[in-house]
Amino acid sequence: MTATEYPDADAAVAGITDGATVLVGGFGSAGQPVELIDALRRSGPRDLTVVSNNAGNGDYGLAALLAAGQVRKMVCSFPRQSDSYVFDELYRAGKIELEVVPQGNLAERMRAAGAGIGAFFCPTGVGTALTEGKERRTIDGREYVLEYPIRGDVALIKAHRADRAGNLVYRKTARNFGPVMATAATTTVVQVGEIVEAGRIDPETVVTPGIFVDRMVRI
Repeated sequence: MTATEYPDADAAVAGITDGATVLVGGFGSAGQPVELIDALRRSGPRDLTVVSNNAGNGDYGLAALLAAGQVRKMVCSFPRQSDSYVFDELYRAGKIELEVVPQGNLAERMRAAGAGIGAFFCPTGVGTALTEGKERRTIDGREYVLEYPIRGDVALIKAHRADRAGNLVYRKTARNFGPVMATAATTTVVQVGEIVEAGRIDPETVVTPGIFVDRMVRI
């Protein structure tokens, strides 16, 4: 299957519906697909569940989507930082739900979804409020809790370069959650800085194979 190239970000995110679970790449502003997020905001779906490392920065990108009132729930590792005032105000006003997931667990739960793993035991968070109510098991003398995969209806990610088949390479730390999110979503939409002909990217450098990419747009 060859990824479909779209003329602009608005066309690339068309069809995302109310209530969708959207995986959004980025570590703060590094690798955040801002143009795709802005297009999602313009398209207007509501009651979204957004899975991302952070809960938005300043008043742009993911923070602007939150400010528009389109997100019902955030699933993230770092909901608070110096410039996360949009989320902070919404949460304190009871206008948004929050599920905090340790960063390693966040990545592994999405990786599990992409790998077809039904669940896994992990020691992170044992004995804290984050694991209350979760199934526990002692393995080799250490206590673990059962974690379930996080699947997305859509993943919005950013890569450095793609070829016509949708194979992706990333730029340094902008890679972050993009690869696991691409595998964990039903539909993966990627914005890239450059699209080259198939065969122009060394197969040894491909990080996300095109089989995981459905839509791409050059920005």
